[in-house]
Amino acid sequence: MTVETTNDPVGETAVDPVGDTAVETAVGTAVGTANNPVSGSGIGPGADAGDVPVPGVVLHRDALATLRAWTGATSEQERLRARYVAHLEATGAAGATGATGEDAAGTPGHGVLRTSVPDHLTASTLVLSHDGARVLLTLHAKARRWFQLGGHLEPGDRTLANAAAREAREESGIADLVVDPVPVHLDEHVVPFCRPGTGDPDRPVHHLDVRFVAVAGPDAETALSDESLALRWWPADALPDPELTELVRLARARTSADQVSPDQPGRDQASTDQAGTDEAGPDRSGPDDAGPGRAGGA
Repeated sequence: MTVETTNDPVGETAVDPVGDTAVETAVGTAVGTANNPVSGSGIGPGADAGDVPVPGVVLHRDALATLRAWTGATSEQERLRARYVAHLEATGAAGATGATGEDAAGTPGHGVLRTSVPDHLTASTLVLSHDGARVLLTLHAKARRWFQLGGHLEPGDRTLANAAAREAREESGIADLVVDPVPVHLDEHVVPFCRPGTGDPDRPVHHLDVRFVAVAGPDAETALSDESLALRWWPADALPDPELTELVRLARARTSADQVSPDQPGRDQASTDQAGTDEAGPDRSGPDDAGPGRAGGA
């Protein structure tokens, strides 16, 4: 396939991720400026209102337009972007990718809902403290590892950013959290415990995670959800898992909390015995090798 490198693709529509009601607009208007800095807009509470007429179709259209318009910070991020776009083009419905005939209905879940197997998108958010010095992480109940907040896309989600915002508010307890609608990072990983799954252990589910960033207010109060074993603020330079380093660095650069080049090596990681700040849940910061890495949802 030919990988789009322009930030102003044509021939597609996208769902405007900003505002209380999702409105279809030209890609160049809503998503074509996806790499520009945020100027006071974002996905706040109530931004995911509205019913999706056909589950997954509108969300698929937004995901495809968003990823076509986005530019990865590294060659590996660009490879993943091309992988995600190819996946969406292969699973889309008519009107989203131009499919006709037998392909017009797309695959179940349209490549974005969990019913799309073996691969489907997920959405997550790295929540930064107001000063960018700390990151809010959850100890995943199934994977038993520290991750950013996130999970599966739902039929009622109209955009990737809406889904990321919903998951972040649910898992953090921060009701007024506002998510930047521009992705900062992509990550693909195997999740053998994902359901409904494929029914074949040799053909596990892959999560194609699209990651966003949000900045919590100085007085933000968190609350533990039933999907998590613990919720904790960690120092941005003393993360519990080095695999989070690139995501944290790019998120801080995006919010201007830490001006670094996307390709600049990340900071050296301090030992994980430098405990973070417990906000909820018991202390389970010790080594834990169970479960796959970087789970974007289960």
